[in-house]
Amino acid sequence: MTPIDCDLRRQQDADYPFIERLYASTRAAEMASCGWPPVAVAEFLRHQCQLQYLHYRDHFPDAEFWIVERQGTAIGRLYLSWGDTTLQLIDIALLPEHRGKGIGSALLDMLLTRADKHQLAVGLHVEIDNPARLLYLRLGFETLNDEGLYLRMQRAAASRGCNTSRDSGTRTATEQGRHRGAR
Repeated sequence: MTPIDCDLRRQQDADYPFIERLYASTRAAEMASCGWPPVAVAEFLRHQCQLQYLHYRDHFPDAEFWIVERQGTAIGRLYLSWGDTTLQLIDIALLPEHRGKGIGSALLDMLLTRADKHQLAVGLHVEIDNPARLLYLRLGFETLNDEGLYLRMQRAAASRGCNTSRDSGTRTATEQGRHRGAR
């Protein structure tokens, strides 16, 4: 287990119902104010989740798709794409009852440690009104451009030879399960 008492495991096809539930939870506030009947909201969210799922798989064919677990129960997802110069954080999401407890911060800290170790920048997109945007700013991300609903943000790569305090030397579940030994 990681210091946050969570494990990461590869996402499997059997996880799709959880992915749908997680996706719906990330859109709950938005959908509550739309005025649609619950059946229409549920169908819309199912369709949107499927489109997002297919988009991620098509646009990031070499990505890592992780399920975040706590005590054997799925509580979130973490999708990553490792490039030559940038680690792209495709998506990070937690169920509502697990948000605001430091889990997302700890996962990001682990990713930043790994990126620093390999002198990689870390990039992401975040909705303008997403509270996580403030966390990203605190962690050193800068807004590269405003793309309407989303901000494209990036944290610069650590300088070569820079001794970061982030690198704990421990191997996380992510590192143990990596199929590419370079990272």
